Amino acid sequence: MNTFSVKAFGTEAPEADLKQLAISRRQVTSNDVEIDILFCGVCHSDIHTARNEWHGTKYPNVPGHEIVGRITEIGDKVTKFKVGDLVGVGCMVDSCRECESCKEGLEQFCEKGNIQTYNGHENQLNQQTFGGYSERVVVTEDFVLRVPENLDLAATAPLLCAGITTYSPLRHWKVGPGTKVGVVGIGGLGHMGVKLAKAMGAYVVVITTSMSKIEDAKRLGADDVILSNDEEQMKNNTNTLNFILDCVSAQHDINAYLSLLKRDGQLTIVGAPELPLPVAAFSLIPKRKSFSGSSIGGIAETQDMLDFCGEHNITSDIELIRMQDINMAYGRMLKGDVKYRFVIDMASLKS
Repeated sequence: MNTFSVKAFGTEAPEADLKQLAISRRQVTSNDVEIDILFCGVCHSDIHTARNEWHGTKYPNVPGHEIVGRITEIGDKVTKFKVGDLVGVGCMVDSCRECESCKEGLEQFCEKGNIQTYNGHENQLNQQTFGGYSERVVVTEDFVLRVPENLDLAATAPLLCAGITTYSPLRHWKVGPGTKVGVVGIGGLGHMGVKLAKAMGAYVVVITTSMSKIEDAKRLGADDVILSNDEEQMKNNTNTLNFILDCVSAQHDINAYLSLLKRDGQLTIVGAPELPLPVAAFSLIPKRKSFSGSSIGGIAETQDMLDFCGEHNITSDIELIRMQDINMAYGRMLKGDVKYRFVIDMASLKS
């Protein structure tokens, strides 16, 4: 298969900084589109993968799965897009398309394993996939998403991961008017959870350990805030929430949050703590509570999310950076020094 070379930023070892690399992309085939990448969000998963913290990273590694760009070329069988369209690519670039999950539009749960946008395996070139920290990408049209033109493009990029990661469980558990929703943690995921749950018509309660987050929680749309390290506040809010979206990736006491749920309440975790979280049986049994996890969404649901965000003018709160500042951004992310997502202006790589 014919290939072409593009500039990218990636790392060649777990302990190495990211630097400029040359990578190969496949030439457009019949069902492909080529995308000139305009912006790429920076997800904490990028750091985990670049540094091999989840193990299994293939090097060189080029992260980035929150891609927004413009189509520059299409294959002869492409029907969904045309040259010039604004589009996005999220965490997946393909799946088996044959298993039960794929046939139900749940490609994120592909039983053979979906092909991740980076650190996956590209069958056509028999190499690992490279992500959005690059000039261009070639993707089959079925895994490309249409971006609403009324949204700020840079601030739209994180919707392709943080947006769908929070939207999917809110939709699955039918959050809407009359629902009282708790969002644990106000970071890259949590701030999107607040915005989306509020737009769905829920009464939104932010649960945080930090008094300094109260004002920002209200700015994002929260109706109320609970300080989880205040025993009196936690006690006063026992059995008050229908649904909790847990966006915290650090170790925390899940039983304390389960106590806030009403009968038949549901807590869904989308943060990914490194170690197991102990769950007491009697945090669930007495009031028939449930504890679950959720991943991203399928392609159809991700498009629904983008359309919903376009309708309600929802984007992420971002700080725009140059590609050359990515190592600095990683350092700041590890310190929690970003409100709430970094996004790379890819023009800085192309100049």
